[in-house]
Amino acid sequence: MSTPTSTRPVVPAGAEPVAAQPVPRRPARWLVGRAGRRSDDQPPRGIVSDAERRTPVVRVALRLTHAVVLVALVVVGLGPILWLVKASISTTQDTLRSPMALFPSGVDWANLATAWSTVHIDLHFANSMIIATGAWLVQLVVATTGGYALSVLRPRYGPILYWLVLSTLFVPAVVLLVPLYLTVLDPPLLGVSLINSFWAVWLPAGANAFNVLLTKRFFDNLPREIFEAARIDGAGPYRIFWSVLLPMSRPILGVVSVFAFIAAWKDFLWPLLVLPDPDVQPLSVRLPTLARSIELDVLLAALTISALIPMVLFLVFQRTFLRSAGLSGALKG
Repeated sequence: MSTPTSTRPVVPAGAEPVAAQPVPRRPARWLVGRAGRRSDDQPPRGIVSDAERRTPVVRVALRLTHAVVLVALVVVGLGPILWLVKASISTTQDTLRSPMALFPSGVDWANLATAWSTVHIDLHFANSMIIATGAWLVQLVVATTGGYALSVLRPRYGPILYWLVLSTLFVPAVVLLVPLYLTVLDPPLLGVSLINSFWAVWLPAGANAFNVLLTKRFFDNLPREIFEAARIDGAGPYRIFWSVLLPMSRPILGVVSVFAFIAAWKDFLWPLLVLPDPDVQPLSVRLPTLARSIELDVLLAALTISALIPMVLFLVFQRTFLRSAGLSGALKG
């Protein structure tokens, strides 16, 4: 009977065995691209390949599609605003007879002046600015301090407080109208009603759990080493908040500022309840009341004024709100 021969290599006496080298294997054909690269190194392919994009027909079709989509987005996004601006400087007859025509009877700039002075839009515009600015400031203070306490200070009862703040998001705002109105009508420890006072709008606006949680999530992503270094240098909690945290928080401050200002500017129900005096009412409350007593062209001019101001403010201050220096504010000096 023949014995099977061993396939192991014969090692001479006294020599060290050499480890067997693995035989290189060629990658599977489906893993290799056209240029010899693996498929995971290639950019993902879209609906239209690179070769198809080079053909004149596909290239022209893609450009036309992009242009049509861009025009559609502009029409849908800016169409109502542009029509409102056009209607505000047109006569009432032109707006009712031919709403899509472009100034059949000419431009009537007197509508804006009438809405600003005769209808006293200037007074209600000033009220809207005061209410929006105060609500923005209160929300910014509450959001930053609340997020700082939950994210950086981290007290022992912090998780419980976090879940309590989170649970308020599940309570509908309509349910809180009656108890909140009763609180403003007879606030504890003050003994003075806040009805017809801007504080009746400012203070409830600060109780915004969404902004607190938003700033907390942003503060959680900041490097802890900066706060530890500030503590080692002798900075206290207030100095860390003012000199370290806020310079790094410009992006979230801009987001909260935009949300707070726009929400306070367009709020209708709560200012209607707590500001019954017409002299302190904002534009969002006063314009629906004036709609029954003024001409359509003047009303549209007033609506244009109230709609353009937030957009102009956002376009002017968008870099201040949204442009951030990242960590440069905290690392300087």
